[in-house]
Amino acid sequence: MSEVKRLVLFVVFSFSLLMLWQAWHKDQRALQETPAPVSNTVVEPGKGAVPVPSAPSTSLPGAVAKPAEIVAAQTSPSTPHERISIDTDVMRAEIDTLGGDIVSLELLEHPDTVDHTKNFILLGSQHHYAAQSGLTGDGFPNHKTIYTTTAKKFALDAGQDKLEIRLQAMGTNGASGVKVTKIITFHRGSYLIDVEHEVTNGSAAPVSPYMYAQLTRDSKAPDGAQAMRSTYTGPAVYTEQDKYHKVKFDDITSSKPYKKDADNGWIAMLQHYFVSALVVPPGQPREFYMDWLSDDLFAVGVKFPMAAIAPGATATAKTALYAGPEDQDKLKVIAPGLELVVDYGWLTVIAAPLFWVLQFFHGLLGNWGLAIIFLTVSIKLVFFPLSAASYRSMAKMKQVAPRLAKMREQYGDDRMKLNQAMMEMYKQEKINPLGGCLPIVVQIPVFISLYWVLLASVELRHAPFYGWITDLASEDPYYILPALMMASMIVQTKMSPTPPDPIQAKVMQFMPLIFGVMFFVFPAGLVLYWLVNNVLSILQQWYVNRTIEAAKSAAGAKR
Repeated sequence: MSEVKRLVLFVVFSFSLLMLWQAWHKDQRALQETPAPVSNTVVEPGKGAVPVPSAPSTSLPGAVAKPAEIVAAQTSPSTPHERISIDTDVMRAEIDTLGGDIVSLELLEHPDTVDHTKNFILLGSQHHYAAQSGLTGDGFPNHKTIYTTTAKKFALDAGQDKLEIRLQAMGTNGASGVKVTKIITFHRGSYLIDVEHEVTNGSAAPVSPYMYAQLTRDSKAPDGAQAMRSTYTGPAVYTEQDKYHKVKFDDITSSKPYKKDADNGWIAMLQHYFVSALVVPPGQPREFYMDWLSDDLFAVGVKFPMAAIAPGATATAKTALYAGPEDQDKLKVIAPGLELVVDYGWLTVIAAPLFWVLQFFHGLLGNWGLAIIFLTVSIKLVFFPLSAASYRSMAKMKQVAPRLAKMREQYGDDRMKLNQAMMEMYKQEKINPLGGCLPIVVQIPVFISLYWVLLASVELRHAPFYGWITDLASEDPYYILPALMMASMIVQTKMSPTPPDPIQAKVMQFMPLIFGVMFFVFPAGLVLYWLVNNVLSILQQWYVNRTIEAAKSAAGAKR
């Protein structure tokens, strides 16, 4: 049975390694060596190059625009245009007068992944990442139209809660006489940006445009991405009917453009720790779409109809753009299901409560590292009875190890008699030979769940502990915690019963080294959890061993 126990331990550990390896490479994409140029054409099989669409085609009921009407842009990218700068308390943005697009967005409270002295840039030319919007239909202003504005610089002043940027453009052709004012509103302390189109019909006939909003991006992973810590980069969509699901870039290029009609939900572009999401007011019929625009340029967006606008009348259409960190508390307020972009994988049922407990301790202690330590202690207390029983079993196994060795010598290759004798001894000593596996089995799902919590929760990004640990979500820069963790595993090995089989004994001796090397690339917060857990386990095992030895000595004295 000792062999069975060791085999189970080895299989459990191997399974955990396999799960982590699969998780690391889940949805991984190869990094591109050079940025893909923004293309002004779309290559369609069998059709050659055609001009890049100015806006998505319209397919909702009642649509008046046709794809052919929006293929040709009202202006070309070579038309003179300029950028408008916007400063708020949490972001610095740039809007291009070509289309009124948000073409740059710098987050002032989040440092860059690679260079911590700089701010993180979410939208920008580095990934051809932009937020676009416009109207569909013949002659209506879209993201290829030149807009005008009153100034080139805007700033949110002290005491000001919001900042409105108003851009204007006139329709042409079938929309001649129609004036469109695009109003982009930034809010204090918020990453939510309102995008509104105010349409005044100065023509002699009613007009019925559609509004669209879309995000364009290449498929490259964010800067600083690591192969051993890969996370998802790409589109995601949510509706109450179909719930949350991700669509890989490869799926967009290899299949027909994605379209989904709904009256609720949102569509987004995800990357590690950050998200850009387009949210339409609830109850508004809409169509979500995803499309491949060029060699490495994709668009995800939403479009919806405006009610017919009579001559001389004005109507508005509005969307909201959230572009910022994946802060779960803020996201769940913006739209139902938006907090799901923080994806903890298949162990969300465990990871989500773990994060809630971490947040609770962080609120009390003000330090995420201390929160991890208190979480570890809490988990240890919850499973204390189970662990105590397991450690008692391990302690008894260590005591009977010499008897097991003698049995092997006595019965030699007669496996049947050996197993019978071992089972009789286990029954007599009241030992469960597999009892020592339980603490490890319990730890594995918690370990993997905490790994995803540390990896996916932006709250822990660049979160310091003490001393040399300045980022609990990254590996220990000096590898001190992994070294201490290896030492603790060696102590645990010494306290555990030695397998009678020499090969199994060697495997168990090398386990601390194998896991120690693996932990060198794990987030420091995860290593901290495992180290504290090991120290607590050592103390518990020492106490159990001492108790059993004292009880044995007392029993011997009575005899």
